[in-house]
Amino acid sequence: MTLQETTQAGMDLAKFGAGIGAGIVAVGAGLGISRIGASANDGIARQPEAADNIRGGSVILAALIEGVALFAVVITLLIVLK
Repeated sequence: MTLQETTQAGMDLAKFGAGIGAGIVAVGAGLGISRIGASANDGIARQPEAADNIRGGSVILAALIEGVALFAVVITLLIVLK
């Protein structure tokens, strides 16, 4: 196996790993946001008078999770396009 073939094989593995990473990030973000939604609904059901505070907090947390997921996808794209 030549050096060029070895380098190409390494790049193929890097792209495969980046794809796996993007998939894991998407699943993790989905699980995190669904957990926030379930907990917010449970909290609102238990204390309806605190619905506005719970809803506001859950929106902020969901936005933070989406930000981390977007950052991970950008890093993954940088790996793939390199």
